Parts: sequence; structure tokens; C-alpha cells
Amino acid sequence: MIELISDQLAGHDVETTATFRIVDEGVRFGVTSDEGDGDGWPAIRTAILDAQILVLATPIWLGHPSSVCQMVLERLDAFISETDDKDRPIAWDRVAVVGVVGNEDGAHHVAAEVMQGLNDVGFTVSPGGAVYWVGEAMGSVDFKDLDEIPSAVRETAVTLASNAAHTARLLAAEPYPAMSS
Repeated sequence: MIELISDQLAGHDVETTATFRIVDEGVRFGVTSDEGDGDGWPAIRTAILDAQILVLATPIWLGHPSSVCQMVLERLDAFISETDDKDRPIAWDRVAVVGVVGNEDGAHHVAAEVMQGLNDVGFTVSPGGAVYWVGEAMGSVDFKDLDEIPSAVRETAVTLASNAAHTARLLAAEPYPAMSS
């Protein structure tokens, strides 16, 4: 799913500069930007802040985002209290999109949970900001094993990429104003 989204973003001159599989990065549980020696999150945090668009993908587990996705949202929670040089939350002027895969129903629910969390920490989610594929309930086929991506999934990814790239360019040209006191 991340490859599909990245390919579609590339069609809008958006370069994917880093991809992380969180379970391989030694990310610790917590809600700060650095949970101490050996925490893999600080490098990922830097990559997120260097990007204009964050793609967060998750499988559906028991009708919810995976625990790893939840951990990422918890680590992003630190963004709420961190500010940029204009005293704005550091995720402002960044766009986030969501990819969901699974073999059960609930893709809209999972996308809604993740998009709300991303919005809560300051990311802008553009219209059509999620794409998903859900296989047969209790099936054995995974998205990565499909011979061909279904046209509805591909078309949704096209919309996601177009709107995310557009929104990111708008925010780069005219950032959100500083918060008023």
C-alpha cells in the first residue's frame, strides 16, 4: 500500500525520501520525542519533520489500527507540545495520508481513527486522505500478494496523491498563521 501511494505521489513530483517499518526500527513505547538510549524514534521524527507529506499505513487488527500504528500515534503525541520558530505546533504545514489493508471489514473505522489522531497532533488531512483494500473476511490473500491492484483502490490512491500534493504545495506557499493568544 505504501508503494502504491508513493508511486501515485511521484506522479505529482513528490519524492518519497524515507520509508520505515516501525517494528524494525527499535522504537520504544512512550509519548515523548526521545525515550532514551537506543530509541529508534528520534531518527524517524527527524524524517517526518523533514517531509511535507507523511504516509502512515496500517493493517486492520480486530477491527482497529495495529498496535504498532497506535504506538506511532502515541509518539506523535509529543508534537502537540513542540513548536516551530513561529511558536506553532511543529506538525502544522504538513500533510498526512493514511493507507489501510486487511482481510476484514472496518477500513473506514481504522482510517477515521488514524486520521483523527494525525489531525489532533497538527497534520492536515486533505480530502480523500485515505486509501484502503479489504480482502475477503477470514481470507488468506494479502494486499501485497494481489496479482493486480483493484481499479477502485488505484483510483482512490490517485485522488489521495493529487489532493495531498496540492495541499502540501498550498501550505508550503502560504503556511498556517501563528496561533493567537
